[in-house]
Amino acid sequence: MLATSFALQPEASAASHEIPVSRTVGGDSLARRLGTGQLRTFEAKDYVFREGDPVAQVYLVEVGHICIYRTLADGRRQVIDFAYPGDIVGLGAMGEHGNNAQATARSRVRCVPIAALQQAIREDGRLGLKLCEALSRELTASRELLFTVSQRTAGERVASFLIGLSRRNERIGADRCEFVLPMTRADIADFLGLTIETVSRTFTKLRGDGMIDLAQSVLVTIVDYEGLRALADGRSQ
Repeated sequence: MLATSFALQPEASAASHEIPVSRTVGGDSLARRLGTGQLRTFEAKDYVFREGDPVAQVYLVEVGHICIYRTLADGRRQVIDFAYPGDIVGLGAMGEHGNNAQATARSRVRCVPIAALQQAIREDGRLGLKLCEALSRELTASRELLFTVSQRTAGERVASFLIGLSRRNERIGADRCEFVLPMTRADIADFLGLTIETVSRTFTKLRGDGMIDLAQSVLVTIVDYEGLRALADGRSQ
């Protein structure tokens, strides 16, 4: 699922942090097309869709945060991605959804029927190009996640995760060195293939090493950006 940058502020309502859609989905014409979808509100823990549900719509996140994941029969979970305002969820699914999409906070989503999106593409080829670019970014992110969970150490994984969130902010013109984590430590652990305890210890170590500051366990301030990036890239000694 496509996920682009978004920065929250602590203890603020989701409605006060809307991002103009055209800044994230890539173009005013695409934003107008997607903006015609039905508006729905999901409370925290509500499902936007579940694995196995038929694919009838794509979902444009306007406010809030969505966690995309899969689970095994024994309860093990792999978080695939996180979606922020401006992100399109469900774009690459065929026939039926292969993942679950669950709101981690009160979220507002535009539901766009697949048929309407296909018709819009037929009418304006530029929309097809924009969606192709979105799918390309999704594929790149999936490959990066595969490399992260298979090759990087715990410290490198968490550093890479934080750098990724920093770059999201940069792409939408927000502060690259300060952002709120809208997901839980369990979500981060299941995304990076780590335990909750390892994630917590790694955050503590990064803070102790002077790379980040962590207020109220959710507000991240990157103090040493180059050092954190070097760790993420495996260049830290």
